[in-house]
Amino acid sequence: MTPLRAWLFCCASVVVSLVLGVGQSARAEQPSAASLPAEQLSFFEKHIRPVLVRECYACHSTSAEKIKGGLTLDSREGLRKGGDSGPAVVPHDVKNSLILKALRHVDEDLRMPPKKKLGDNIVADFEKWIAMGAPDPRDASAPLTRKAGEIDIEAGRRFWAFQRPVKPAAPAVRDAAWPRSDIDRFILAELETKGLKPVADADPRTLLRRVSFDLIGLPPTPGDLEAFVKSHEADPRAALEAAVDRLLASPQFGERWGRHWLDVARYGESSGRSVNFAYPHAWRYRDYVIAAFNADKPYNQFIREQLAGDLLPAQNERQKAEFMVATGFLAIGPKVHDERNPLQFRMDLADEQIDATFQAFQGLTVACARCHDHKFDPIPQRDYYALAGIFTSTETCYGTIRVIQSNHPSQLLTLPREADPIAALEPLSSERRAAIEKEIQEVRDRMSKLSGQDSFVQRLFLASRVATLQSQLAQYESDGTPKPLAMGVREGRFTSDARLLHRGELDQPGETVRRGFPQVLTTRQPTLRRFGGSGRRELADWIASEENPLTARVMANRIWLHMIGRGLVSTPDNFGASGQPPSHPALLDHLAVTFVEEGWSVKRLVRRIALSRVYQLSSQNDPRNFEADPDNTLVWRMPRRRLEAEALRDTMLCLGGRLDLSPPQGSPVARAGEGNISFRFRGVGADTALTATHRSVYLPIIRDGLPEALTLFDFPDPSLISGERATTTVPAQSLFLMNNPFVIRQAEGLADRLTGSSDGDAEKIGRAYELCFSRPPSAKEVKLAQEFLETYGRRQPRRAAWTALCQALFASAEFCHR
Repeated sequence: MTPLRAWLFCCASVVVSLVLGVGQSARAEQPSAASLPAEQLSFFEKHIRPVLVRECYACHSTSAEKIKGGLTLDSREGLRKGGDSGPAVVPHDVKNSLILKALRHVDEDLRMPPKKKLGDNIVADFEKWIAMGAPDPRDASAPLTRKAGEIDIEAGRRFWAFQRPVKPAAPAVRDAAWPRSDIDRFILAELETKGLKPVADADPRTLLRRVSFDLIGLPPTPGDLEAFVKSHEADPRAALEAAVDRLLASPQFGERWGRHWLDVARYGESSGRSVNFAYPHAWRYRDYVIAAFNADKPYNQFIREQLAGDLLPAQNERQKAEFMVATGFLAIGPKVHDERNPLQFRMDLADEQIDATFQAFQGLTVACARCHDHKFDPIPQRDYYALAGIFTSTETCYGTIRVIQSNHPSQLLTLPREADPIAALEPLSSERRAAIEKEIQEVRDRMSKLSGQDSFVQRLFLASRVATLQSQLAQYESDGTPKPLAMGVREGRFTSDARLLHRGELDQPGETVRRGFPQVLTTRQPTLRRFGGSGRRELADWIASEENPLTARVMANRIWLHMIGRGLVSTPDNFGASGQPPSHPALLDHLAVTFVEEGWSVKRLVRRIALSRVYQLSSQNDPRNFEADPDNTLVWRMPRRRLEAEALRDTMLCLGGRLDLSPPQGSPVARAGEGNISFRFRGVGADTALTATHRSVYLPIIRDGLPEALTLFDFPDPSLISGERATTTVPAQSLFLMNNPFVIRQAEGLADRLTGSSDGDAEKIGRAYELCFSRPPSAKEVKLAQEFLETYGRRQPRRAAWTALCQALFASAEFCHR
């Protein structure tokens, strides 16, 4: 960008932003600081606290016989105060946090633990934790301690989340004319108890833009807007019903809502962690999720298929293949492939599966009980190992090949060929096969000639090259047809109960625990029955049962969150004691029971919320309401929300005339094949994000290598369960919209669409505003845009002037909000 263009573009951005009156709204609404974000709490409990307990408390806790170095690590205050050498942790400051220096063993006097260096993955977890601000839920004055056996299960069952929801009657309200549904009555009743009133309804254009983005992640067309405004004038409810039904029936609904679930399912196409290996077949699970939401698959069946699809009876080979792919939920998580101990890898894999299963479907951090009884919820360590036996009796088929640092390759599932599954690869020609076989032989010849001091290392690298080439051939049948492979799980060769590991240590095994479920969520009789197989089918049925107190609540809350912008439980992945209580408990139970009564239909619940008057509120502020409820917990208005990274990118593609709505086959990771992402596929995600024209849900999700277009706009960490995304406002986002080639290319596309018509500049400007903001411009906005085009056009070609104007619209806060 030339200095002149940069100056003019900045001016255009400022002018447009001021005219639109959106500069102030660019500031993101910050979550309440009363509690840690769920993902940060989960990260501490899963990756930090267990290490501190296992490796540090013996010498650095208030219960130690002698506190070494004056350092206590069993409280937040002790960790940050530090010991004789200074603060152990400086939040957000990796360089000056002494605990990292100790863990890295770079200083002879600060080695911790002194006799062994912990794994690189553990050190990386501490680096990540400190970089995020060292979130620590422990009480500053006294650490929470609870001895094994002290958990009162019976008392725990009285916690609100562990009691089965009962559908309450809709409350009476004073303003009986305002509600249009039972949802409205629950919300209005709470507002009236505080002496508050909801704001006015949104105008029709704003409403259609809102529901379009919420349901399909794309803006309405000017034609859709014009038709909706006319029909809304005649019959507002009928107009909205028709629009909602049309959007629910769109194939783009599954792409939008499937992406929400992929956040929860920690979808990724590589292993992440210390060594990043590709998962070329993960995309099948992505496509399964999108298809499930489009088909409105009952949520309880959706659960059963993901946890035990391989054990469900199938009507035909196509359905059998679908069920097999669904179990990819348990296989796609992050893994430490360079772990040397097979048993440690196996237990870590089961731990990750327990964590994903219970956070996703139950909103519980059960995995926190791996090393000790849960610190907050009534989940004893025995219950964790009762579940561990289920997952260690399951074979996880994730693929990968045996190369350097890949110590635990596995098989993949072979789908029935009669199901005619989609192939991500082109057939392998005989010429290409011969070339690969020739290269394999050449590498082997080089290996046979190696000698000397460095031959061992060279041999390892060459052996890895042979394994990689052989993996390319292994993807095809002898006739060159791609094999129908998928990630997933199946019953293990042997099934057995797990032994409780004291402090989570392999060398401290305790009693054998019979496979079963958390006692607090089951019957009042804590005896756990023995299963014939692994117990996954029973686990899936139990979670999917309407008797389960959490399943329907957790999903109803997720749906409400994506429609309204804030969950009734503001910690959507944590319904336990360390999470937040529901703001409207009666409404949550109403939605949960209704969800079950209506066949666990996601679309029906989305429709019910979209047609409520609460959903149709404007985003205008009310000073009195704001003073009483600044966080909008009572939902007196619709919060203004920024578009997620995918919706922002897809909208620019759409307006630039380049969006391809047909789903692609497979993924770039599938075509790249097996291997270490860091060595072989660096930049795959970034390059694809610049050039791909399919919807962003189909971009490759490589852990620790995401495209800039996603990471800058708060795409979640695909290694973590993320029910709710953070929203940040940082300068890099503005710089991206000003300078990124992708953004400029889409602005050029929109400029070409506008200048290709024979209309005058005023009409073209009006169309630009309709496309970008779903509204017509004011007379002042038209005048300012015309003046800008005239001024810019004196120095640059006309196309460049229109491109700069379109890019200024893209960079405005109004464009980036739904």
